[in-house]
Amino acid sequence: MANNFPRSPPSGIKVIVVGAGFAGLAAAIECDRKGHSVTLFDKVDNIDEITRIGDIISFDPNGSKAFERWPGVVDQMEAIARQTTWLDLYHHEGKFVTRQSFAHEKKWGRRINGHRGQLHSIIYKHAVARGIDFQLGKRVEDYFETDSPPQAGVVVNGQRISADVVIAAEGVRSRGRKIVLGFDENPKSSGYAVYRAWFPADRIRNNPVIKHLVENGDTHQGFIGPDIHFLASSIKNGTEVNWVFTHIDDGNIEESWQFPGKPEEALKYLDGWCPVVHELVKSTPEGRLIDHKLVYRDPLPTFISPKQRTALIGDSAHPFLPTSIQGASQSIEDGVVLATCLELSGREDIPRALRAYEKLRYERVHKAQAMGPKTRERWHKADWNQVWKKPEMIHLVREPWLLSFDAEKDAYERFWQVVKEGDEERAKLRSRL
Repeated sequence: MANNFPRSPPSGIKVIVVGAGFAGLAAAIECDRKGHSVTLFDKVDNIDEITRIGDIISFDPNGSKAFERWPGVVDQMEAIARQTTWLDLYHHEGKFVTRQSFAHEKKWGRRINGHRGQLHSIIYKHAVARGIDFQLGKRVEDYFETDSPPQAGVVVNGQRISADVVIAAEGVRSRGRKIVLGFDENPKSSGYAVYRAWFPADRIRNNPVIKHLVENGDTHQGFIGPDIHFLASSIKNGTEVNWVFTHIDDGNIEESWQFPGKPEEALKYLDGWCPVVHELVKSTPEGRLIDHKLVYRDPLPTFISPKQRTALIGDSAHPFLPTSIQGASQSIEDGVVLATCLELSGREDIPRALRAYEKLRYERVHKAQAMGPKTRERWHKADWNQVWKKPEMIHLVREPWLLSFDAEKDAYERFWQVVKEGDEERAKLRSRL
């Protein structure tokens, strides 16, 4: 284990994390910070496989607070992040509607918007530097829990590997959901999919229709139309370009949920849209466009297993739509809170820690989750007669309760309160039986 990072004294708690995405890495780093012993399993042999085809990802101030506690991480992220404090919104036919400023949010913390793969790499390298035990190329086949001794574990290549607690962070198709729910459950189509692309700005620098997007540094704009919103930005001082748009998906969820897209197919959804949008799509090089299904799951009744030794975090627990702009930040918060609860509860009462984690996260995360469909509907079903009179109607909702939140501080302050509330609720339930 590396010793050059601040961490709490050893807790004696052995943690298995499944999944090396943002949620899993955050949980592993936070557990290490708080003195727990961590082993992380992921099926990929090379970590770059997780995000080798990247697009834009956003961390709001509530998510980036964790990065500031990981030495060197947030400064590296900001160095490659988009340097804008606004979003320009247009009607899909090209007329400018409104500019939404985010400058006032600086008082809440840092907004990090950048290439998914590059930001992931920074966090992964920090985790490696901390000495976290990565077991790559190890597919978790199943989860289990035992009463004697009280443990949780995973099955890898037919071998049972035990720990005090298991954190399932595999994403929306997590095998960990079965041990929590007690049955297999298939994801559903949300009815929407996202085309997403990222490529060098040289592709558009000489195009008179869209060169303005990269000539003067970073930009950020959105185009709003019937049942589609198209977001585009330039980054790294206008040297790279990315765009994404949400469209109705009539495909079967059993099909590949992430596969190469073709610009000519994407353009079929954009009939009647402005030249800027068309030229961006047509400029996308081969192999740089992905069509990604937005997978939906019903809200879970719980994030923890019946024996309270396995916990779901991130998309394993609560998939977010991109229009919430909170999925990544909430996954970071999950890892922070769970690691903190384990620290405060101690090895002698792991179930108490997991119950507190769920209590601290459940209401907040579902309230944040609900913002995704609301924003999508505000854009996709916009009443333009009203929008032209009041353009701020299509601004993103940016609220202090969500963005100024410090998950670690909240967990330290409220842990024993929610433990007490949970004990009282269970006592009342037992008295009724």
